[in-house]
Amino acid sequence: MASTPPGQRRLQILQALAAMLEQPKGEKITTAALAARLTVSEAALYRHFASKAQMFEGLIEFIESSVFGLINQIAEKHSDGMTQTRDIIGMLLNFAISNPGMTRVLIGDALVNEDERLQVRMNQFYDRVELALKQALRVAAAEGHGKESEVAARATLIVGFVIGRWHRYAKSGFKINPSQEAALQIAMLLG
Repeated sequence: MASTPPGQRRLQILQALAAMLEQPKGEKITTAALAARLTVSEAALYRHFASKAQMFEGLIEFIESSVFGLINQIAEKHSDGMTQTRDIIGMLLNFAISNPGMTRVLIGDALVNEDERLQVRMNQFYDRVELALKQALRVAAAEGHGKESEVAARATLIVGFVIGRWHRYAKSGFKINPSQEAALQIAMLLG
């Protein structure tokens, strides 16, 4: 890491942490193990992050910026509420496939025994995803797809479905594809 430009070191630490989270056994990640993986001292890690919780916050920030950036793109690309909803669900499932280590953060698995504010932040993430789904479902209801009175319940059901698929993916050692048969299941959720 000695030849890495200073601005890139934080990113390198976060990438190594994410890679460690991709291990199917899901063992607790220590700063000592992370430092060993990067062949640096633990002190070198703490020059860039004040705590391991800050490292996880960096991963959560990546998740938030990626997911909500994509949700905004979907909303801009499609005016049809049902298409927005389907695309948001598909994006959430595919995000896990593209970022298996982040899936363990998404389901809170990697946050066990860490600072509880991290799980609070993930709960806020779920709330924001649910809000985005409600907005898309309201547009769909206004277009004659579904009832306005069912929007909140349907959005909650969809978030539960997505979290369940993420959970199954992580617990299978990243073998059970979360988007497997998803098109039919999404159609059933939205039907």
